[in-house]
Amino acid sequence: MGTRLTYIMALDQGTSSSRAIIYENDAQGATRVVAQAQHNFDMHFPADGWVEQDPEVLWQTTLSAGRDAIADSGLAPADIACIGITNQRETSLLWDRQTGACIYNAIVWQDRRTADQCEHMRRDSLHGEALEEALIARTGLVIDPYFSSTKLAWLLHNVDHARQRAGQGELCFGTVDSFLIWRLTSGGAHVTDATNASRTQLFDIHQQAWSSELLSYFEIPSSVLPQVCDSAGFFGLADEQWFGAEIPITGVAGDQQAALVGQGCFTQGMTKSTYGTGCFLITNTGDKALRSDEKLLTTVAYRIDGEPTYALEGSIFVAGVAIKWLRDKLQLIDSPEDTQAAFERTGGDARGVYVVPAFTGLGAPYWEPAARGLITGLTLDSDRDHVLTAFLQSVVFLSEALCAAMGNDGAAVQRLRVDGGMVVNDALCQFLADILNVPVDRPADAETTALGAALLAGLGQGLYANLEAAANAWHGEHEFIPTMDEVRRQHLLNGFQRALAQALTQG
Repeated sequence: MGTRLTYIMALDQGTSSSRAIIYENDAQGATRVVAQAQHNFDMHFPADGWVEQDPEVLWQTTLSAGRDAIADSGLAPADIACIGITNQRETSLLWDRQTGACIYNAIVWQDRRTADQCEHMRRDSLHGEALEEALIARTGLVIDPYFSSTKLAWLLHNVDHARQRAGQGELCFGTVDSFLIWRLTSGGAHVTDATNASRTQLFDIHQQAWSSELLSYFEIPSSVLPQVCDSAGFFGLADEQWFGAEIPITGVAGDQQAALVGQGCFTQGMTKSTYGTGCFLITNTGDKALRSDEKLLTTVAYRIDGEPTYALEGSIFVAGVAIKWLRDKLQLIDSPEDTQAAFERTGGDARGVYVVPAFTGLGAPYWEPAARGLITGLTLDSDRDHVLTAFLQSVVFLSEALCAAMGNDGAAVQRLRVDGGMVVNDALCQFLADILNVPVDRPADAETTALGAALLAGLGQGLYANLEAAANAWHGEHEFIPTMDEVRRQHLLNGFQRALAQALTQG
């Protein structure tokens, strides 16, 4: 008797591309990629600190990626057992409940247009309690333009007739997952999952419900909000017209939580860091929502059978997108691989050049939206390779700050699992192990975000008994062990701290 095979399609809608990956699963939970497709797209920058995307581009690239993956797989659409969705988080959309058309572009998570509102919020209160304290206590999130709350408030306040129409129940709000599900189900489901809800700053992560107090503060009618579901379960049926067959959507998670699942970090204390457009380091804290004293975020890692698992997270807003900037804006490189070659030529020695990649401000643990990027330490001896090396190293130095903050919050990082496009670079991974001074594990499948969405979908469809069974999908490819001497490590960290102080002074 042959092994029973099932097929799961993961739709990974990211900040700079939409991807679809079809996985073949056997009865033991092992996975194999049978087809994938990816469509890149550009963002719009209408003003300083503003970052937008065309919602129709998000939809069409996702749809095209799914269709292309199915075509390349040779499978019949009906062979796909279920769909998992993972998405860029915090990005906010508002659309017409009847037509599904958005009334404004998607406001991207990197967008800083509400920085002034956030400054006002720091001086505000909620029922006599400092607003920031109230937000942290209820949502686990600090005041920053990063989150969806002020983005949605901006849309309601600035788009003609939006507030009136929202009050009349004509509009739907959602993060990207919610928007895609609405489109895929042809308006049949206005839902999200607990991980995405936990990033809106409108969701009480302890009560696992939208906060009426915060909705009132931001003047957001509850009628625009989606229903919050578990991360694994039935979200709706993708209409036959999109992929050629009705396919259930049974797993959803924000991209960083999906990566945590894809990395098999199901045990308290396990940590992953994703190096994609931005960098996001998350530690599983189990059933405890740890309160951070280091300005890290307390968030929902995933929710299964109504039971949330929590995590501590630190975010670096700019990682791989800086490499794209070096290529497209400065034209210093032709492809991302050029940065790896530069790093190897310098041997990781940037000759005192440091970069602080604060293109859209600084995230955890600094939370300084006004900070801007800088290159410092240049001499007449500095060359292109030193600058490129410093750009790569900057992400590592910021990762070290996140790990130090995790340790101070009682969630010390003992070992790090990494994923994302940047970690194909061996030299970068070794530098990461050296600066963090912990072993770094790179998986065989670096696309763990999509894998996590597939695993959640498989769990929601009953293909796995539990998450632990899904952990069999993770396989290590290489372990990087720290080798740098402590004197050099401290010298490099001290140099970056001086550069960071300059960037923060600008803010």
